[in-house]
Amino acid sequence: MFENLTERLSQTLRNVTGRAKLTEDNIKDTLREVRMALLEADVALPVVKDFVNKVKERAVGTEVSKSLTPGQVFVKIVRAELEALMGEANEDLNLAAAPPAVILMAGLQGAGKTTTVGKLARFLKERKKKSVLVVSADVYRPAAIKQLETLAGEVGVTFFPSDLSQKPVDIARAAIAEAKLKFIDVVIVDTAGRLHIDADMMAEIQQVHAAINPVETLFVVDAMTGQDAANTARAFNDALPLTGVVLTKVDGDARGGAALSVRAITGKPIKFLGMGEKSEALDPFHPDRVASRILGMGDVLSLIEQAEQSMDREKAAKLTQKLKKGKGFDLEDFRDQLQQMKNMGGLGGLMDKLPMLGGMNLGQMGNAQQAAEKQFRQMEAIINSMTPAERRDPELISGSRKRRIALGSGTQVQDVGRLIKQHKQMQKMMKKVSTKGGMAKMMRGMSSLLPGGMPKI
Repeated sequence: MFENLTERLSQTLRNVTGRAKLTEDNIKDTLREVRMALLEADVALPVVKDFVNKVKERAVGTEVSKSLTPGQVFVKIVRAELEALMGEANEDLNLAAAPPAVILMAGLQGAGKTTTVGKLARFLKERKKKSVLVVSADVYRPAAIKQLETLAGEVGVTFFPSDLSQKPVDIARAAIAEAKLKFIDVVIVDTAGRLHIDADMMAEIQQVHAAINPVETLFVVDAMTGQDAANTARAFNDALPLTGVVLTKVDGDARGGAALSVRAITGKPIKFLGMGEKSEALDPFHPDRVASRILGMGDVLSLIEQAEQSMDREKAAKLTQKLKKGKGFDLEDFRDQLQQMKNMGGLGGLMDKLPMLGGMNLGQMGNAQQAAEKQFRQMEAIINSMTPAERRDPELISGSRKRRIALGSGTQVQDVGRLIKQHKQMQKMMKKVSTKGGMAKMMRGMSSLLPGGMPKI
């Protein structure tokens, strides 16, 4: 997400960062570039105008002229205004209600609403430690009810059955009554979607809303529809008292216009981003982190959180205990760490959150990613070609063994030597891993294998 906007804005702001003095003229040129970058990202025109005016107002004031580094201050202003545009801080779900807290999901057909119900149920169960019941009030599509039943089974939450003979209001009420009997914390109600906004659809969802009085009414919208996403959100916001927005399919949206427009047009916060098909692929929306990513500054906090959620905790605990006892970090542990990085969405998911190092453009980033992916596959193949004894004690690997391992993994002897050297570097770093700050150190060690490494965290 934001790839095109990031590349364009990063280049524009790099041109102004080194300026010893900012004048109204060179600010004007930079703002013109910023305006074009936002419009190309499919940000709504009124939002672009308002954003550029606010940046200009602050930039030509005393805030920049009195600074010793006016170029850097200008970048900070752009970042602050991006944060303000998207909501400044993450807004959590408000579940402070007598159980069950009811969440109503609204949106057009094809936006990923039912999939998002499954993701949200998993999020509430695993991260908020809530018991969850899900129900489908979509009496027009039997497949939607079946899909939700399957998702509920996958994420391990309660599914309340419904069928086409029932009315949506009756289904929602019955599900809430069932949740009360079972002392369930949260009920998520999936509603019918349409291919376009129509009066009947709005009337039906308004009836359901009035009958169940949800604490959260979330609008689910496909980020790839750009400005249309913001306009659809406004139509739903006029019909329903929305409390927030979930942007889906953001991993397929290179522009990012929806994320920058929805909040400004509806006045409602973006609460979550759907980042893929998997049930765990739902991230809380942090405007400050997203602003950093847009400006090519990376998002290391989200990277660490992602690592903590994806890690095999049992293996991590065993490794920590092993290191505490003074036992070395062997090549089997090294292979485990490579697999952990795969679980975090591969290098694409990691590099997306790293700062754009050395001014790499998108093409260079893509080449670096491909090279690193190839290197990781090669490293895994080399370790798999070793005997268990060699993995536990790399000192056993003599010249003849290196030749055998290289032959077995389809690599060169020097590739085997390079891996052993990288493992020794990791071994030194892992000696410093403790329970406090262990994750940050582990991330630093693993990311040192990426092109350009990773900033200190």
